[in-house]
Amino acid sequence: MKTVIVAVGRFRASAERALYDEYAKRLRPAPELIEVEEKKKLAPRERVAREAELLLARVPKGAHLIALDETGKAMSSAVLARHLGRQRDAGTEAVCFVIGGADGLAASVLEAAHAVLSLGAMTWPHMLVRTMLAEQIYRAESILAGHPYHREGPPPGR
Repeated sequence: MKTVIVAVGRFRASAERALYDEYAKRLRPAPELIEVEEKKKLAPRERVAREAELLLARVPKGAHLIALDETGKAMSSAVLARHLGRQRDAGTEAVCFVIGGADGLAASVLEAAHAVLSLGAMTWPHMLVRTMLAEQIYRAESILAGHPYHREGPPPGR
């Protein structure tokens, strides 16, 4: 199953990029990273709407779309792995994760998504989100393969 990440903004050379590249090269196949950017100076509401158009235009046809948004569902690594495993087992050709810009995602993207995922209540830099997502995709792949990379944490209450 192909993995695609469509994100607003350009990922420049940085520590975050180097770590993203490290996780991406561990994945088979490596995720395709597609970056979109609106160069015009627009008001925030107009920019978010334009970014939505750019993002949705790059989602592969028929892909299972997962939007990353603070309003989404927080999933454990194991739950995300099961979600991706179900898509793989159903014959889904591509899973596409969408990451918005500084002002978030438009309602049109959230409505088009098959799932909305939150990486937690904290706000993360958008370039770091790409790296965190790549690590979680790698962790999900490891869980599904029975690889020891993922270790369950301590039982609740400890």
